[in-house]
Amino acid sequence: MMQNTLTIAGRQFRAYFNGPVAYIVIALSLLIVGFLFWEPFFLMNRASVREMFRFMSWMLIVGAPAITMGLLADERRSGTLELLITMPVRESEVILGKFLGAVGLLAVLLLCSLPYPISVAQLGSLDWGQVATGYLGLFLQGCAMIALGIAASSFTENQLVAFFVATFVFLFMTVLGFYLPLWSGSFASFLEWITFDFHRESMGRGVIDTRDVIYFVSFATIFLMLAFRALESRRWS
Repeated sequence: MMQNTLTIAGRQFRAYFNGPVAYIVIALSLLIVGFLFWEPFFLMNRASVREMFRFMSWMLIVGAPAITMGLLADERRSGTLELLITMPVRESEVILGKFLGAVGLLAVLLLCSLPYPISVAQLGSLDWGQVATGYLGLFLQGCAMIALGIAASSFTENQLVAFFVATFVFLFMTVLGFYLPLWSGSFASFLEWITFDFHRESMGRGVIDTRDVIYFVSFATIFLMLAFRALESRRWS
């Protein structure tokens, strides 16, 4: 099982860099985050990259759907998905392979952003423990978003539909956090708990809570299972 999964993951990862997707996502993300982060940086008068993580999180609202929208939708449209699932490969291997390939691109994006905290460290005393946990939170959030993007891609043959469905969900979860002050009590606590920012920001402060890790892992698992069921139904349809 693992060999097939890694083969699919490697093929998918190379496919990103054989085309424009990886370069566009990485370049645009770094340029926009760099502009948003550095413009007010010197006004804060403190060496911190927490704002960078927040802006990177916002970029993933569009970036994650962009790298996942064609993973299954395009193969469904072209007919190569049917060919793939008739081969001696399990649906779970296809889903996990696509997921790992996209996570590989996410890891490259995060690595390419390292010059930002390195530059900040030259200007002041930077807490590298917070930087490490901040990257962990951003990575886990990205994995959860990729899983949802794959699920959206598994239910349609249209890449744009998959893109907009995933983007809408991410926007909703982000905007939801802005309206929390309008609510009160346990309902407000519940709404806060289901947002990505609530769990990621605690890691950005240098705190690793197992509940936050479980949240992201559970979120990713649920949507990968949905994608698996969608793919499995095509084998028997």
